[in-house]
Amino acid sequence: MSDEPSEAERLLWGPHPKPTRGPKPALSLDRIARAGIEIAEAEGLAAVSMQRIAGLLGVTKMALYRYVPGKAEMVALMVETAIGEAPPPEGSPRGWREQISDWAYRLVTVFHQHPWLLDATVGPRILGPRELAWMEQALAALEGTGFSGAERLDAVLLLTGHVRGIAQQARATGQTDKPEAQLLATLGELMQAHGEHYPALTAALASATQHGGQDQGFEFGLQRILDGLGLFIAQRSS
Repeated sequence: MSDEPSEAERLLWGPHPKPTRGPKPALSLDRIARAGIEIAEAEGLAAVSMQRIAGLLGVTKMALYRYVPGKAEMVALMVETAIGEAPPPEGSPRGWREQISDWAYRLVTVFHQHPWLLDATVGPRILGPRELAWMEQALAALEGTGFSGAERLDAVLLLTGHVRGIAQQARATGQTDKPEAQLLATLGELMQAHGEHYPALTAALASATQHGGQDQGFEFGLQRILDGLGLFIAQRSS
């Protein structure tokens, strides 16, 4: 197996070659990535191509290949640029639960702002330093809780799955503030016609409507995950 870094790894982690002579490069990796992001934000990840990005930047596709060898590497750069720096925790030092809750809310906001990231961050791929910094921050919040390293990784994967699930639902409905509203409205219409066959669902919908319990899926799920982690920590410590 070669020890040489892949093109995606080189672009994300460096080192980036710096020409010592000749004219200054017309493009930068940041400018190229942001052009791809502009297309993905407007039309989705499937619309991103080397040809489209080259056209947006006013260069030939062959000129673009001098900087980025292909679409896979382009998407890796786009992810690294869009996800941004993991913002530091706010306020004074807090317990693991408050830190993780804050982390999850900040991460779901990133997915709401860049829905195409849901498609770009699946499958085996090279992760960049910014994306790893997000994972590092969540893992660090769980230090001292009694979890093993493997358990902390599993906990972060569990939390990330919840974040992605809610973001996926928000993208499908086109609503980031109240992603469950459209689903509940559709279910409500169906129950009006067929509710006698689904009494438990009809009762749950009626209660949610009456008590304003809609669009709490993210918070409810997050707190139950944290409850479970807290119980595990308590059992481990005893």
